[in-house]
Amino acid sequence: MTTAPFPGFFRRYALYFAWVVSIVAVGSSLYLSEIMKFIPCNLCWYQRIFMYPIVILLGIACYNQDRKIIRYVLPLSVIGGCISLYHYLEQQIPALAKVLPCTVGVPCSEDYLDWFGGYVTIPFLALIAFILITALLANGLKQGAPDEEDEADDEERVLPARQTQVK
Repeated sequence: MTTAPFPGFFRRYALYFAWVVSIVAVGSSLYLSEIMKFIPCNLCWYQRIFMYPIVILLGIACYNQDRKIIRYVLPLSVIGGCISLYHYLEQQIPALAKVLPCTVGVPCSEDYLDWFGGYVTIPFLALIAFILITALLANGLKQGAPDEEDEADDEERVLPARQTQVK
């Protein structure tokens, strides 16, 4: 039975893709705060608390090719995603800002970015990053290593190409 190479490809390299997403997310947050001088609110700091260790843990896991780390990184990603979702809803629904108001620093209901009419905000971008990391790692968790069927399918796809080149 032949399977599509696309899902197997993402499953095989899930750690690497999740690591790249986390690098982009951390780099973006540092760019916005250090270069653009946007002051992070309290909820932004909580999101960073969950995103920053993911970069380090996934980097070490990629270097060691250790998929066991997925079980430890997934909770960080899910909790960070929940905080991002709440933060985004707080910006989109003004009544939520009154539930847990920010009393110090920048209000959490304010956003520096106003892309596409205010729908794409910094917490929304963080939420997308957490969702991508969670989805990639969950996909990578389903199968610890590339299975033999995927490798056999890869060989079947490569062999006919080699045979045509030899002839």
